[in-house]
Amino acid sequence: MKVYTKKGDQGNTQLLGGSKVPKHHKRIETYGTVDELNAYVGLLRDVIDNEQTEQLLLNIQDRLFTMGALLAYDDKTNKMKLPLLDENDVIVLEDSIDKMNEHLPPMRSFVLPGGHSTVSFCHITRCICRRAERLTTLLDENVIQRALILKYLNRLSDYFFVLSRSLSQDLNAKEIPWVPKG
Repeated sequence: MKVYTKKGDQGNTQLLGGSKVPKHHKRIETYGTVDELNAYVGLLRDVIDNEQTEQLLLNIQDRLFTMGALLAYDDKTNKMKLPLLDENDVIVLEDSIDKMNEHLPPMRSFVLPGGHSTVSFCHITRCICRRAERLTTLLDENVIQRALILKYLNRLSDYFFVLSRSLSQDLNAKEIPWVPKG
């Protein structure tokens, strides 16, 4: 399989199913951001030294690939069978969030990102996840599983926030509260 096809040299690309759209199309921007998110999840997985978290991050990467396929799918011209997200995917994130929260001090204010490079990677990943969520809201409701994609991305960004707090605790990084000047 060749990596380059030259089909996109004029600024267009194909959705799954064959429809051509410009590379700046909101659907391409959306699944491209999900791809970027997936790459940052991989970076985060590379710097975390916890087998259970690494396994969950691998699962998240699989779900993001599924999401990318769903976002790239043109159901008007394509009838191929795609993998789907499941409500249980959201529950897995919620359970992990709840488990981490059991060991964290209660939040009393917003927290400034940073404190350790691993924590910072986690915050960057959270921000990219929020961008993917915002872009998904721009897509029409004909996108397969759009509502579940939005729910998953919303919960996923919550997961990355709580993971950043958990990592701060595990790495003895100082969690700096935001105190507005005024």
